[in-house]
Amino acid sequence: MSDADMLRREILEKVSEYHRATFARDHGFVPGRSRVSYAGRVFDEKELVNLVDSSLDFWLTYGRYSARFEEGLASFLGVETALLVNSGSSANLLAFATLTSERLGERRVRAGDEVITVAAGFPTTVAPIVQFGAVPVFVDVRLETANVDVSALEAALSPRTKAVMLAHTLGNPFEVRAVRDFCDGHDLWLVEDNCDALGSRYEGRLTGSFGDLGTSSFYPPHHMTMGEGGAVYTSDETLAKIALSMRDWGRDCWCPSGRDNSCGKRFEQQHGTLPFGYDHKYVYSEFGFNLKATDMQAAIGCAQLEKLPGFTEARKRNWAYLRDALAPLGDTLVLPEPTPGSDPSWFGFLMTVREGSGVTRDALVRALEDAKVQTRALFAGNLTRHPCFDGMRERGEGYRVVGELTNTDRIMRDSLWVGVYPGMTQEMLDYMASTITTTVSA
Repeated sequence: MSDADMLRREILEKVSEYHRATFARDHGFVPGRSRVSYAGRVFDEKELVNLVDSSLDFWLTYGRYSARFEEGLASFLGVETALLVNSGSSANLLAFATLTSERLGERRVRAGDEVITVAAGFPTTVAPIVQFGAVPVFVDVRLETANVDVSALEAALSPRTKAVMLAHTLGNPFEVRAVRDFCDGHDLWLVEDNCDALGSRYEGRLTGSFGDLGTSSFYPPHHMTMGEGGAVYTSDETLAKIALSMRDWGRDCWCPSGRDNSCGKRFEQQHGTLPFGYDHKYVYSEFGFNLKATDMQAAIGCAQLEKLPGFTEARKRNWAYLRDALAPLGDTLVLPEPTPGSDPSWFGFLMTVREGSGVTRDALVRALEDAKVQTRALFAGNLTRHPCFDGMRERGEGYRVVGELTNTDRIMRDSLWVGVYPGMTQEMLDYMASTITTTVSA
């Protein structure tokens, strides 16, 4: 073993010691004084060791941990290809951009084409549609699942429809079979935003694997984290090649960072009207971005991916406890229901205050926050009511609404959610359930 190898091993052993001295201490939970966060990082010394190990390589960009993570995530999901990117929002951007490629011929999404989606969700599920000049077509959701009302899909269809882009809300899968059949029946792309649902299953199969493209986020509140980070995945070889190109500046070359001439024909090809033999590393087949993550982020992700099955079980267990504990409040709160045929890896526990119950969402939120229980709205609530839509609304163009967004508005006014992340202790769950029950019953 070289001196450098011995030093590396010593450093990594010290990192483990540092974790035990700094992060592994139990500070205890004090009801009313300790903060009950809706989400947070759950990690041990493995994440820190991997992070430092990667930093000692000082490779920084895409490297050995990145390749390992992509292979591991693809294997976990049962898809052919997973591409690491720098955020879940970038993942959605890249997934949608992929569908605009000229390589897709008549099926490519062009400016003015329509994409069916919902307004009750996070804005970056919808933002790429607008950013590429397509037209989002909004349909309502079901209140109990907060997912797309599939009975509205046919009414949303038009000759300009090219795709459906939907998220699994708070880990609860949308009705995948109905959506997939709709897309297949009308030759539409399906982009499956899996950012809040990694580990969820529908009809026994992991969500994210049903869409032509799926996406994940690894921001700290999500099912696993690498700080900032995300992924795009697919089993379609053509889409995978386009997405890889667009992630990496739009280049035609597929050599990984630090490698040249993997194809053996770097200076021996004709590309467009470029001079014969033009350096393939600088040939661009797409208008792309640089959306890569660092190898240090991937190093953390590799350790987190190993923990994902345990994280998933903890989320299910915590959600089930809250569902049982709050069941007596069903006359006051619309409590969440898993989509039939699904086994969700829950991101949060959604509650909607019933109209005429004498309780308001705002009062419940204030009581919980005053008790140091962190709450969240269901993201945008109704995205079409936000300032980013003001100009389009005034001009009467840029998006369509099919029917009335009645439940979407209900969620905007009357819904909130609390966390079920793996860092929750039984004491925290008891305290949350007790605080909600006391407030609603007062």
